[in-house]
Amino acid sequence: MNLKTSIILLLVGISLFSCDKKRVFDEYKNVGNGWQKDTVVSFDLPELDPLKTYNLFVNVRDNDKYQFNNLFLIVSMEQPKGVVKVDTLEYEMADAEGNLLGEGFSDIKENKLFYKENMRFPKGKYKINIRQAVRQNGKVSGVEKLDGITEVGFRIESTP
Repeated sequence: MNLKTSIILLLVGISLFSCDKKRVFDEYKNVGNGWQKDTVVSFDLPELDPLKTYNLFVNVRDNDKYQFNNLFLIVSMEQPKGVVKVDTLEYEMADAEGNLLGEGFSDIKENKLFYKENMRFPKGKYKINIRQAVRQNGKVSGVEKLDGITEVGFRIESTP
């Protein structure tokens, strides 16, 4: 690779990252060929300014092997002093015709799913744990392996 090509690639990379001024934390974890029912995806959050507010998102990358219209998640936030807050969340993943929602030009789609908004983080350590809780209609036990989900992420954005 010559010097001119290297400089162009560097400038493109810098411009892509500099456009995302709201991003405070953005991390993905690979879940393999599918998300196992018992697999918990965890994120240790950085220390955040306790005077600012933040919007929180669960990010999911999926492909055309995902066969459900919705995604059910159990998200727990471990807070300082042993406090744990648990939320059960439901997200629409496909339209009425079964086409996957989300961003992306190939068969891989990326979904940025709202978790909490205008959240404050008093000083201390925070950890996010996410597991899937998808069930088939009429069945009590959850889907053992959620095919089509390839990565799960967590994102924190600063608010204006």
